[in-house]
Order: sequence, then C-alpha cells, then structure tokens
Amino acid sequence: MRVRVATTALGLTAVALLALPACSTHPSEAKPASPSSAHTGTPAAAQPSKAPLSSAALETRLLDESDLGTGYTRKPETPAQHDDVTVLGCPALSKLGADAATGGSLDFPRQAKAAFTYSGGSDSEISEELYSDTPAKLSDGTGRIFDAMTGCPAYQVLSGSSAIDVTAQKTASPRLGDEQWSQLLTFSAGGQDSVVKQTAIRDGSLLLVVSGAPALVDQHLGKALAKASAAR
Repeated sequence: MRVRVATTALGLTAVALLALPACSTHPSEAKPASPSSAHTGTPAAAQPSKAPLSSAALETRLLDESDLGTGYTRKPETPAQHDDVTVLGCPALSKLGADAATGGSLDFPRQAKAAFTYSGGSDSEISEELYSDTPAKLSDGTGRIFDAMTGCPAYQVLSGSSAIDVTAQKTASPRLGDEQWSQLLTFSAGGQDSVVKQTAIRDGSLLLVVSGAPALVDQHLGKALAKASAAR
C-alpha cells in the first residue's frame, strides 16, 4: 500500500479539533509535561513482519463501554467535514497539505475506530483508532506525522470561519509495544482552551492511537493495547 503522508495526518489532528468543545481544561486535568522524546522503541526494520489484520478483526479489538466502565457512552460516527482549511506558521504541516489539519483517518486500508464521552465529573472525550499494515509502513507513516506536528511549537489552523491556535509539545512515551509516540496539544478558540493528549503504540503490524483528555488517555491506554493485541 502506498502511504499518503498528507492524509495520514488527518486522524491525529481531527480528534483534537473535534474534542475542543468537550475537553475544556479543568484544574484537575493533567498539565503539559516537560518536553521529551515523542518516539521510542525498536525500529520496524529490525523486526520480523507479521500479517496485517483485517478491518473486521480490528473492530472486535476496540474497547467498548464494558471495558471502560461506568459513565462512558459511545458516540455515533459523524460524517466527514469538508471545510476549507489553511495551516499558518508551520511549514512542515503546510507541506503535507491543508487537509492535514481536518477530519479523517490515517491512510491505512485496514482500520477501525470508536469514540466515547465520559460524564464522570466533567464531560470529556476519548477516542481509539486501530490500524494494521506492515511494521515498516506503520512506523514510517506515524513517525512522519508526529514529527511534523511537534516540530512547530505553535501554529494556527483556519477551518472554515474558525481560527484555532495550536501549541504542540512532545511528551514522554509509555514503554509499551515496539514503538511509541506521544504528544500534548493545546487548542485555543473563542477564549477557551482545550488540552488533548495523543499517544500511538505500534505493536508489530498493529497500530493503536488513543486521543482525548490526558487523564483518560493515561488511564485506558494499557487496557486498549492489551485488548487490541490479544490472540494475535
């Protein structure tokens, strides 16, 4: 499969943009961590390739309400948005194309995803995306996107009539799977700020991306990887 990097960026940024109204920063939420490597692990080229999983198989490995616990409700899938988008102040993202900052998914044909709202204390959201391809393609595509997004400390996204200020910061990655990437994004629009954490874990031919409120991502990341990588 030919990985189109411009499209690969879509899923990572889209979750944060869509989460802006629901993930307003609260005093109890995690604050930005000190910058550190967003990517750790063993290069894919040094590992044996495993057969990719089908989209149907990935669907069965997504977390559901029973895995997450009380207070979580799965969100129905919404149609893709097609507003005109411009990225200002970040040449790396601009080079990937304007669509790199809007809704979509990573450009791997085998995929499954789910999003949930959490009403335990304050409304927040968490989303999970699963992809499968050769380890080398997953590693290359994901690494390029995280590098582009965290390569600019601050930039602006113009989506339709909305202007969103974005700051991106690399964060420490958990020692899970074969490779890991993690970043903290702060979105500012209409006088409100939203902090979204995004962590990607590659485990062989499987890629897991969990995004949302920082505390929820930290709480459910290990559980999501365990279910996604079970019985492989």
